Amino acid sequence: MAQLKTFTREEVAKHNTEKDCWIIIDGSVFDVTRFAPMHPGGGQLLIEFGGKDVTDEFYGLHKHEVITKYTPRLKIGSIVDEKSAIAEANASYISKVPYAESSYLMGLKSPYYNESHTRFLTSIRQTYESIKDESILFEDQGKAPSAEVYNLLGQEGILASQIGPGPWLKGLKLPGGVKPEEFNYFHELIAHQETARMGTPGYSDGISSGYSIGLPPVLYFGSPALKAKVVPEVLLGKKRICLAITEPYAGSDVARIRTTAKRTADGKHFIVNGVKKWITNGTACDYFTTAVVTEKGITMLFIERNENLETKAIKTSTSPAAGTAYITYENVKVPVENILGKEGQGFQVIMFNFNHERWYICGAMTGASRAVIEECFKWANQRKVFGKRLIDQPVIRNKLAGMISQLEAVDNWLENITYQMCSMSYDEQAIKLAGPIALLKYQCTRVAHNISDDACQIFGGRGITKTGMGRLVESFQRTYKFGAILGGSEEIMADLGIKMAMKQFPKHARL
Repeated sequence: MAQLKTFTREEVAKHNTEKDCWIIIDGSVFDVTRFAPMHPGGGQLLIEFGGKDVTDEFYGLHKHEVITKYTPRLKIGSIVDEKSAIAEANASYISKVPYAESSYLMGLKSPYYNESHTRFLTSIRQTYESIKDESILFEDQGKAPSAEVYNLLGQEGILASQIGPGPWLKGLKLPGGVKPEEFNYFHELIAHQETARMGTPGYSDGISSGYSIGLPPVLYFGSPALKAKVVPEVLLGKKRICLAITEPYAGSDVARIRTTAKRTADGKHFIVNGVKKWITNGTACDYFTTAVVTEKGITMLFIERNENLETKAIKTSTSPAAGTAYITYENVKVPVENILGKEGQGFQVIMFNFNHERWYICGAMTGASRAVIEECFKWANQRKVFGKRLIDQPVIRNKLAGMISQLEAVDNWLENITYQMCSMSYDEQAIKLAGPIALLKYQCTRVAHNISDDACQIFGGRGITKTGMGRLVESFQRTYKFGAILGGSEEIMADLGIKMAMKQFPKHARL
């Protein structure tokens, strides 16, 4: 980039022709003469604004990231004694937009978070900022996160942080220099929220959705030898793993699965046959934590990809970057040592991690919802209609109020449950938190539904356009329903929450 200079506004005003066209955006001066013919809106549009300050016009049409992208090529200087106020406001990793962050980051007191959580969050955002170009490109192209990025996330400890506190963190690097012994569920919650905030839901699922539910059965129920082999390479991003339970015939009703595993004559292997459907990350995975039926009943097996295991992509509302797969097992040979837990007790293995999975979905939903609210707040402040900003319209303020109040309610509930998780053993969580987590998941996805609806109305046509200003809102409204179905549908969650409550209902209570 050439040496930057300073100009007066009068000097810039002289450069207003097709062969010599400068514009001012946020105190910076850009020479768009050569760029004009390539401008998506047509070169004449830029020429009409030659020599003028087009800050309001620019931010009515483009995100700030467009400036960041073209600054190295087009910026030639700045206006004398003026600072780039918008650029400076967008430079911080912690947003100053009201309700764009959890309350502790907005300066309120918190009994849950401390300085280590802020360091942790900032570090993850820096890493995700470094892969932003790939995330947007691969989301659009339907590609799973590259091996280079997946390795980076492993080396930076982001993958490990999405599994939760435990002995497997020992010796690993974690974001923000957080020590394994100080890592808790609030750090993990941040990791899930930040992944969802990227605004590329398919790509984000490609990072961790299958992995974060596929590895725990190995961690808790795998043999020492299996864990020694598999866990380090998965945590470090060298291998990918997913959970394969759902079938065309069985979703929430796990007892109906048909995939079979029959012992060989020598008793040393199982031969697995069957199909699995809607398996997140399946197309890119090396390992498959699979529910099968043996002669003793439902059993969980760890299965490595081989020539008899085929994965095909399933087209869903989200990007193929999520790797949603239809899996066919045709005479797949699996060592009996790969049983997770005990044969015939696979249902217990499956249920063991359900609370954690549903809690993680709540984190992802609140993280994505908060990012949408930030987009809406910014857009309402800069978009002008009928001579006023959107934020000056009472109907828009009412929509924002509804979105914010609903999200803050579920986010505070989520923090309360996360605190309980930090204070309980895994077994105690299973008894006391199954119902509350189910109801929270139900409410989180209902809130996401409302936020999506209002966000689309605030953004108008941009809210249903895959690129440009409304990209994040469009992707959210197209994909938030995944949270309402995966890990247990809303109807199942609502029913489970009340059933669990009835177990504690006083036998003789009456009106």
